[in-house]
Amino acid sequence: MAQEVFWRRKALHEMTRPEWESLCDGCALCCLHKVEDEDTEEVFYTTVVCHLLDMDNCQCTEYERRCELVPSCIRLQPEDVENFDWLPFTCSYRLIHEKRDLPDWHPLLTGERQSVIEANASVLSVYEVKDNEIHEDQLIDYVLDED
Repeated sequence: MAQEVFWRRKALHEMTRPEWESLCDGCALCCLHKVEDEDTEEVFYTTVVCHLLDMDNCQCTEYERRCELVPSCIRLQPEDVENFDWLPFTCSYRLIHEKRDLPDWHPLLTGERQSVIEANASVLSVYEVKDNEIHEDQLIDYVLDED
């Protein structure tokens, strides 16, 4: 009998660093800038992406130094899972925390890193500009229309 895959048998906090990192599907949707309604604390995604993102492969060009170079960058960690509700609905970390399955296009299921891009589930399907191309005050003009 085959052993069940690690993301179904382990909680996020039980995963090894390589397992944790492999959960990331590479969509880079978390690299979109967000704005928060001060009254309701609701978070809205924009179509503005971080200037460190490589638009060919949806990967950070400075992954190890990203939080140093972009102080607002958030490093996802297992101990923060209770606060993952701001992540995209398709985010693997959020899905696993909510005890839901990975999407069919996830690289852990397809074996292909590009499958998220091919499924139009990456930031490439929604971004308009990089953050270094606009002024921060303009972010509100780029709120993602979820209709």
